[in-house]
Amino acid sequence: MFGWLKDYMPRGIYARAALILALPFLTLQVIVSVVFIQDHFEDVTRQMVDAQAIVLTHILDTAEEEGLMAGRALADPLGVALETGTPMPPGNPKNWYDISGFTIISRLDEIFALEGVDLSNRRYVRVWITEGATTYELGFNRNRMSARNPHQLLVLMIVVGIFMIAIAFIFLRNQLRPIRRLARAADAFGRGRTEPYSPAGASEVRAAGAAFLDMRARIERQIEQRTLLLSGVSHDLRTPLTRMRLALGMMDPSDDVKDLSHDVDDMGQMIDAFLDFARVGAGEEPVETDLHKLMTDCFEDARRTGADVELGAPLPHATMKLRPIGLKRSVANLISNAARYGKHIRLTVELLDRSVRIRVEDDGPGIAPEDREAVTRPFTRLDVARNQNRGGSVGLGLAIASDTARRHGGTLRLTESDAMGGLCADLVLAR
Repeated sequence: MFGWLKDYMPRGIYARAALILALPFLTLQVIVSVVFIQDHFEDVTRQMVDAQAIVLTHILDTAEEEGLMAGRALADPLGVALETGTPMPPGNPKNWYDISGFTIISRLDEIFALEGVDLSNRRYVRVWITEGATTYELGFNRNRMSARNPHQLLVLMIVVGIFMIAIAFIFLRNQLRPIRRLARAADAFGRGRTEPYSPAGASEVRAAGAAFLDMRARIERQIEQRTLLLSGVSHDLRTPLTRMRLALGMMDPSDDVKDLSHDVDDMGQMIDAFLDFARVGAGEEPVETDLHKLMTDCFEDARRTGADVELGAPLPHATMKLRPIGLKRSVANLISNAARYGKHIRLTVELLDRSVRIRVEDDGPGIAPEDREAVTRPFTRLDVARNQNRGGSVGLGLAIASDTARRHGGTLRLTESDAMGGLCADLVLAR
């Protein structure tokens, strides 16, 4: 039922924590100040106006019965100035911050035949009251009708509130700093970088940090073991494979020898693919790379292999942190994959707000939507249009591209090309 609030809530943990801290505090201050002003200042002001009204009534009665001089003689000792025939200012002027002014005017209007009130002077009140056929002006000290400087309460509450919120924000920032450091370390590791991090902060944050370090160490060991395993196996297979090539070269040519030689070549391509997969991101750190030059090299390399590749748009000029060797290998895999199943290929590089998108499209048979997730896993090959009978693929090209995208904080998306009708592979990298 409160789902609509999500559109108005801040996204960051610091802003949300600050809102949780400040909103109840400010709400409490507003409620207390409003209730206090209504229940205290209004009641006090009414009581003081009623008390001064008794004095004013006595003075007006005396002036009406015994004359203006008798009224002045009574008013002077009581601190009230009594005049007649003076002009009244229009609109009952008062200061905008005069909280008790509304109560004074409304209460005097209930008691007397009030003609006008001037509250523009913070220390002095002038009222015009009609008694009989005469309108009298009475002036007296403001302290007789309202508490002195009632706005001081609001000023004090605001100043103290700001001071306390500032102290709370400093404490909150110190508590959230370890969480933000943990988030940056986790984000960097997701992009393939290992940043120094040590657990700090509250016990719960320290526990989360220690768990992250343990998880990062296990993942790094697993990646290292996978790389060593694939590299070792692939390297050891090259020796018997070389002996097989030599033995086949010494045999008399025949159809069987040609078939065996073809199988040996396929095995060599498989070993090369295993080594490429094992070397994805291994030992290569992100460096500042000229994206235009890197993509130009990929495009020229593809043209030299005989692929019919065209640029969908001019290559953008930008410099960003990339793993150029792994990225170049992944783009080459996408282009060779497109060339294997299509005739025409289109390469498009586009800079977005927070990412860069490298798109490779072809006019081949494409991949069914239900198979697109599976083909990004290692050693997965389709049995229909894109299979192992088309050039010795072992199902690692898209897996290498997917791993490269993840190491750059991005992803590999496979869709249908609207322009060419075949497969559209988007290699999205975070900037």
